[in-house]
Amino acid sequence: MTNEGIEGTERFVSTDKGRGLRAVRHFSVGELVFACPAYSYVLTVNERGAYCEQCFTRREDLFKCGKCKQAYYCNVDCQRGDWSMHKMECLAMCAYGENWCPSETVRLVARIILKQKVTTEQTPSERLLLLKDFESHLDKMDSIKDEMNQADIAALHHFYSRYISDIPDDQSLTELFAQVNCNGFTIEDEELSHLGSAIFPDVALMNHSCNPNVIVTYKGTVAEVRAVQELNPGDEILNSYIDLLYPTEDRKERLLDSYFFTCLCSECFTKSKDKEKIKIRKANIPPEPEKIQSMICYAKNLIEEFRRAKHYKNILLPPAFN
Repeated sequence: MTNEGIEGTERFVSTDKGRGLRAVRHFSVGELVFACPAYSYVLTVNERGAYCEQCFTRREDLFKCGKCKQAYYCNVDCQRGDWSMHKMECLAMCAYGENWCPSETVRLVARIILKQKVTTEQTPSERLLLLKDFESHLDKMDSIKDEMNQADIAALHHFYSRYISDIPDDQSLTELFAQVNCNGFTIEDEELSHLGSAIFPDVALMNHSCNPNVIVTYKGTVAEVRAVQELNPGDEILNSYIDLLYPTEDRKERLLDSYFFTCLCSECFTKSKDKEKIKIRKANIPPEPEKIQSMICYAKNLIEEFRRAKHYKNILLPPAFN
């Protein structure tokens, strides 16, 4: 792996959280910290026909693949750009027809396997972290997660074995599925609607905080990491892995279940936003109007912070970065 890195940041290792990412210069609120193209991605089936499979652009005049009639593209360039990945899925969809139903995770892993076969060099998505170095946490998986993993492996073999030569052995697949489940991302539009799933290795390097100083938004299949708090040299760059509207105990439970760690951030320590949430959850009567308003304000503030950070890029960054 080269030492090219990402300008303004550096990878580091801490004793409590392991590897992470920190700033080596100042970043203002709303400033783009870095962008990362997807290593591999897949459009969710529910959005087919509305978004281009290659660039995730929403258009009304998309044209569909002449073979499978399921994948849609902006133009010939987008179709050609996606063909190396779509070819496998196209053949499978034509063969299985209405019985073609792999999960989104299985579809994503199939594309990762294909990409690994044709890509021998470090990709632009891996300036700081290689996909093969992702944490898998296999030693922490319970029997239920292991069964889900095995079901995904069976589905991969069932739907793709005829179209992918030399599929990795089951031990390698078990690790790969675990890596994707722990490090994968959901691509969302500006209204936070689900568009698809993807792998962004450099984005996955960031550790979690329930009081994050950056947010991740998406421009097509590129993840953009923007500061929502001032970042100074030496500050760790922290992202939130989960929905912050959950109270502390719920967040901790979800983080432990999905990412296998107990969060010790300042927000989990102070629980400053929990009081009203917990009262409403425990009460068996409709909450008072002022409590509802308080929660609405909190949610609106988060959304506004999200939108403001995206808006600042047009003010703080030169046209070349937009």
